[in-house]
Amino acid sequence: MPTISMFYGIIIYMYYFDNKEHQTPHIHANYAEHDAVISIPEGDVLKGEMPNKKLKLIKAWIEIHQEDLTADWKLAVEGQQPYKIKPLR
Repeated sequence: MPTISMFYGIIIYMYYFDNKEHQTPHIHANYAEHDAVISIPEGDVLKGEMPNKKLKLIKAWIEIHQEDLTADWKLAVEGQQPYKIKPLR
């Protein structure tokens, strides 16, 4: 479960071999007691919940880093280490 980015108290993870349950590229986000699984292409919450303000930040970050996230997803589902991605500033 590599951490690929952290910003504004949000930690973004991408698990290895994690393409079975949701069957779409996604990230895992944690903020305080909130956990959510969020699709990479659309920014939809697939599982869990996240405060609306934090979800908006995550969606903006996903939009900015779409290509990096797609490349990291390909690495992670093959069991390889994904790269760190710059935080939202």
